[in-house]
Amino acid sequence: MVFVNLGLKSNKSLKNALICSVMRSWILSVFIFSGFFAKGQILPSFGDSRTGTTGLQFLKIAPDARSVSLAGSFITEVNDPTAMYWNPAGLAKMKDYKLQFSAGHVSYYAHTALEHASVAYGLNDETFIGIGLVYFDSGDMPVTSEFQPFGTGQTFRATDMALGLSLARTLTDNFNFGVTARYINESLAGVNTNALVFDFGFQYDVGLANTRFAVSISNFGFNTTPEGTLQVVDLNGTRTVSSFEQIAIPAVFRLGFAWDALKQASHRLTIIGQLDHPTDNNETLDLGTEYAWKNLFYARAGYSFGVDEGGLPAFGFGLNLKRTFGRLKIDYGFSAKNKLGLTHRLTLGLGIL
Repeated sequence: MVFVNLGLKSNKSLKNALICSVMRSWILSVFIFSGFFAKGQILPSFGDSRTGTTGLQFLKIAPDARSVSLAGSFITEVNDPTAMYWNPAGLAKMKDYKLQFSAGHVSYYAHTALEHASVAYGLNDETFIGIGLVYFDSGDMPVTSEFQPFGTGQTFRATDMALGLSLARTLTDNFNFGVTARYINESLAGVNTNALVFDFGFQYDVGLANTRFAVSISNFGFNTTPEGTLQVVDLNGTRTVSSFEQIAIPAVFRLGFAWDALKQASHRLTIIGQLDHPTDNNETLDLGTEYAWKNLFYARAGYSFGVDEGGLPAFGFGLNLKRTFGRLKIDYGFSAKNKLGLTHRLTLGLGIL
């Protein structure tokens, strides 16, 4: 009789059992790799700064407005092409429009700027792909030396670029998984740094009390060495530098949780929490909340605990406008730091088909 019962198990039950096994293996692997690369445990390192131990810092700049409004607590809720930055599993939530575009501008500190553009497409109800570009530009900066601290009359600029390709899958009604491969280039005064990094993540709908959780690893890669030559002027004259130390990649492990405290036809209030464990900085706790009215207007706010520099709570809003050609999304995000100042982000999204 035991064998008969096993033989009558439905395919759905077997699939759910397989997914649970995959989830357990994935979560265990995430914690192992996170500990290996971060060289520390999750909770005991809260507030322990490792600032300045990695390069390619532009990878840590959030490119979109919605995530910043929520203080970065976003990996459980992301459901559009910006998932390629936060959690590639979020692409599998694009159920309303199978072809979506996203583009945005970040007015960053010291008159620098970051731009991003991405497009995602649903091959079918279970498989989604995307491609995204992030570009950072410092603008022209003066060249200085020990003898001319106010400038030599020459200028240089720093540019950074990350080009990513993502794949996401819906494995069950509750479980999404995704991976992103990204080529990175950083150019600074004739010196170039290139690297290949990977992002992994999943999202899981608990199916109880409107709760969800997610796990992601971003910028998973190996050390890289800059290439090129640099002219340096010091007390001994001018010399050419062509040998550089290796640069570590600023990887980050994230664990997120979301709960719909209010879920009605016209109103939804979501509370979001997220633990960030970077390899080169404090471990932080992000809290955010999002209110949605008729899936048309969104109000958001959030705050990060454990950061090096405090500031005001982040906030923002969004509009979800349905048109004859599809859907138009407009998101704005604002954040303020005590010393660095203010940043503004604007993101436009388009959904068709």
